Amino acid sequence: MEQKQSIRQKLLPLAIIILGNIIYALTIKLFVLPSGIALGGTTGIALIIEHFFGIPISGFVLAFNITMLCIGFLILGKAFALTTIVSSFCYPIFLEIANRVFGDYVLTNDIFLCTILGGFGIGFALGLVIRSGASTGGMDIPPLVLNKLFHIPVSASLYAFDFIVVVLLAMFKPMDSILYGIVFTFIYTFVLDKTLVLGKSRTELKIVTRKAKELTDAILNEVDRGVTLLNAETGYKHYETQVVLSVISNREIAKVTNLAHNIDPKCFIMISRVSEVRGRGFSAAKKYKKRPEEM
Repeated sequence: MEQKQSIRQKLLPLAIIILGNIIYALTIKLFVLPSGIALGGTTGIALIIEHFFGIPISGFVLAFNITMLCIGFLILGKAFALTTIVSSFCYPIFLEIANRVFGDYVLTNDIFLCTILGGFGIGFALGLVIRSGASTGGMDIPPLVLNKLFHIPVSASLYAFDFIVVVLLAMFKPMDSILYGIVFTFIYTFVLDKTLVLGKSRTELKIVTRKAKELTDAILNEVDRGVTLLNAETGYKHYETQVVLSVISNREIAKVTNLAHNIDPKCFIMISRVSEVRGRGFSAAKKYKKRPEEM
């Protein structure tokens, strides 16, 4: 059973990386290339190279990805390179397959729709791949290197590099294409940030109450969430009190707050959004043990 679970845990990220690259390639083929949007990243550089030297986009992307992969291996380590090598080859291969399958087919000639849908597609695809601990290779690697060495946010570096490439594309592309390219970059970096935390956000509750024992039992038994008790003292009259700390799913907020108010109508509740939680009950399976009073 554990061996099957281990295999599943290894194959799932690989499947997500491949899916992300398929979405990336399809978005480029169906929305970006037909509309002529000034795109940043590896594909943007490939468009510049193709214009001046006639080198096919998929061929240049493959060569560039291999170069960046070597840099990533030297700076980011062997584990990163092993996960990214899939993207480094998958994306140009899937892009070439998409070119052969769709040929000259154009889904829409509306550049506005291409900008919006292309931005969402690229942002979502990149988010899936980066969440799996890899990258799509190419120009995604320099921002990750900068993030490791100088702690610069990945999305900020991606935007800066893309902006430079878009400006270079202005040498031979119409101004409308450049302006749409800037909007495109804003959209995909925004979607990328949202995708990186998609489905991981949770709610943290801090409840100041004099009935911490009753509230703890209620959360443990009726909501099946863990609880931590913090000793505290009120600032005005210096009464000893306790703070019930618990992390719950977003849909459980109403249930827990109603429990708290029913048990202690005078309780003080603080609700905060947590971008990600790791540990038992969230990223790992729960383990139930007898409580001290039950032994």
